[in-house]
Amino acid sequence: MSRSSSQIAVAEVIIAVDESVDATRCGGMSNCHNDQRCLTHDLWTDLSEQIRSFLSEITLGQLMARGGVREVADRQDRAAHKQDVVEVPVAFTSARA
Repeated sequence: MSRSSSQIAVAEVIIAVDESVDATRCGGMSNCHNDQRCLTHDLWTDLSEQIRSFLSEITLGQLMARGGVREVADRQDRAAHKQDVVEVPVAFTSARA
């Protein structure tokens, strides 16, 4: 990432990883119901656009500044680290004199 987190919109990240925020069943192809546009197609298309617009207005910096997000990120980092640590059982023997 060549820009600071305050200059990168969440929507850009979603697009970069080839994800979609399309709420339609047909993927925007208008073939929702028997190869034709369904009754609510425009409603879901409008919702998809609202989601894209919303995510375009939030930067990664703003997202990370939210207390709850930082808390979840820290918890997930700890969980991932715990999975990386392999615990090897150690057999203890006592020395008898």
